[in-house]
Amino acid sequence: MASVNFEHVYKRFGDVVAVNDLDIKVFDKEFLVFVGPSGCGKTTSLRLLAGLEEISDGRIMIGDRVVNDVPPKDRDIAMVFQSYALYPHMSVYDNMAFGLKLRKVPKAEIDKRVKQAAEILGIAQLLDRKPRQLSGGQRQRVAVGRAIVRDPAVFLFDEPLSNLDAKLRVQTRAEISKLHQRLGTTFIYVTHDQVEAMTMATRIAVMKDGLLQQIDSPQNLYDHPGNVFVAGFIGSPSMNFFDATLVEQDGKMFIDAGSFKLPIPESKRTQYIAQKGRTIIFGIRPDDVHAANFAPPGITPAPLKADVDVTELMGNEIFLYLLTGKKQFIARVDPRTHARAGESIDLIVNMDNMHLFDPQTEMTLDALK
Repeated sequence: MASVNFEHVYKRFGDVVAVNDLDIKVFDKEFLVFVGPSGCGKTTSLRLLAGLEEISDGRIMIGDRVVNDVPPKDRDIAMVFQSYALYPHMSVYDNMAFGLKLRKVPKAEIDKRVKQAAEILGIAQLLDRKPRQLSGGQRQRVAVGRAIVRDPAVFLFDEPLSNLDAKLRVQTRAEISKLHQRLGTTFIYVTHDQVEAMTMATRIAVMKDGLLQQIDSPQNLYDHPGNVFVAGFIGSPSMNFFDATLVEQDGKMFIDAGSFKLPIPESKRTQYIAQKGRTIIFGIRPDDVHAANFAPPGITPAPLKADVDVTELMGNEIFLYLLTGKKQFIARVDPRTHARAGESIDLIVNMDNMHLFDPQTEMTLDALK
């Protein structure tokens, strides 16, 4: 078991800074997920840890050991790639055992480890098959099994579910979460899918353009995003953003977006009274925009009228694509809501969960922290 430290790590490809001053401590037995769009530096960070790329500056530690100059095979890590990378001419058993044979592990120990890993992953009945005889999900389990038999200090996963269909992705991510609990080992996982990150991680590291934007638990990232990028990236559908102004009227504070004006909760008024007249970005999640007839109790409600542009029935909820002025936004409403395209609808916004950001820096306003 081991912790992992990225200490002011840089990776440069010529003039391009792929990883920019990455400074993270991954705790022993933690499940850390790097998430972000393509080109954000998440996979490069994983490859630096694995020793597949050289560090330009800084250092990486696994446990108490600096591994900058340690060959990949000696870092006590095991990596599961996006491609299964199985040898087509070998059986499942031989694919899983191959790395151990190269390390001259005794035959009895190899047999024990392979069969134990196969039992954990539910592929014991497949050990005699060739990869071409397996489904995509089964091949992915074999790739994970090949990593498990190594008994490494750290598991690395590079978008391992990308080649699976939607149903199998849901099933396999649950299996990986159970595997983490069962093995009690440090997992570091890379994905562009924020749903994967939210459902699996102990903590999530959100990256953009090589820079770490925020690292926190999934719930804290969702509830307290540090900037506009994190707020928009975490959560599905994405947070709604409006250009607005903080205004005072009759002793109350409002968010004035031009096409609507929403009152700020009285409990937050004193936080913003000194900033009246300030231009801000107002953010509200689709989950906090309700049809007026089905607004939940116990919230600070603010009425809003909008025009329905498109409806998407999801079974247990409806996504409404709405227009206020020329601005489109999304609401996630009760499935009993009667809304048709072209009609107007009365909405309730839960102002307890509003988010305000600075339009220049795009950082959250300190009052919300």
